[in-house]
Amino acid sequence: MNDLEKPTPHVTSASEYILDNFKQTDRIAILVLNRQLGETTQRITTAQKASGPEFQAWLWYKNANGADIYVGMNALQHHASTRTKDDIENISHVYLDLDHSATASLEVLENSDLVPRPNYVLTTSLEKFQIVWKVQGMTIEEAEALNQAMAREFDADPAATDSTRVLRLPGFANKKYEADFYVQAQADSTQTYHLRDFKLEIDSQDAPRHHHAEVARRQSTPGGRLSQSEHDWAYAKRALERGDDPEEVIRRIADYRAEEKHPNYARYTVEKARAALNSTRTDVQSQPEASGHSAPVRD
Repeated sequence: MNDLEKPTPHVTSASEYILDNFKQTDRIAILVLNRQLGETTQRITTAQKASGPEFQAWLWYKNANGADIYVGMNALQHHASTRTKDDIENISHVYLDLDHSATASLEVLENSDLVPRPNYVLTTSLEKFQIVWKVQGMTIEEAEALNQAMAREFDADPAATDSTRVLRLPGFANKKYEADFYVQAQADSTQTYHLRDFKLEIDSQDAPRHHHAEVARRQSTPGGRLSQSEHDWAYAKRALERGDDPEEVIRRIADYRAEEKHPNYARYTVEKARAALNSTRTDVQSQPEASGHSAPVRD
């Protein structure tokens, strides 16, 4: 087959991604985060409206002017005006954020019999990925425990496991780096999975990684790694940057490190990250804030 005969791979648009992952009537959270301006806007609306041309045009405008675009991966209750655990209608996705040694971790995951084939693999920047499975019949506690078990197994971001997590929306540019990187979504499966389809132990946070995952991680990481505390601090900083509630970030770290750290460790880590962010925003804070900066917007 010559180059002219090769089929062109389908590029999943933001609208297609939303409608494939949610029912049209589902209420979902769209987060628009402009780090340069220190501006965060959250819109809670139906999947049908979020995928429509008017809403998409607004997202494209925001993205072109420096904002990153995210979507909450679990539908919210019809009365919800915020994105908290109490607002979640049902669990429809579990996921991983592969942000270091990501290529090696993805290869291990794709060859593992511990998890089913993902529905989507998002390439969010060079050699960084977000992995998404459609699920049903899980409680919030089961989904979060499964996310944590998969994060341990495949060396993913250990704090990107909560049910209110937002992930990147494909088709939009990642604005965290000097050059734009357009997030791409590869569809790998059309199935919807149940807890029984995942073969990991999810009841112990102390379960060790399997040997093959640990070997791949060590081989792919030259030199030393960040310490546990440094990883937690980096996570807290990222979470605060994207507009997560500080108390929720404290809770996530405290839950994950409950058996390992002092009770005040999580709060100290978040306060340290907040102080670092505040010191870097000194210049930005002198600029007038755009409307919708602090309060979620429901429409």
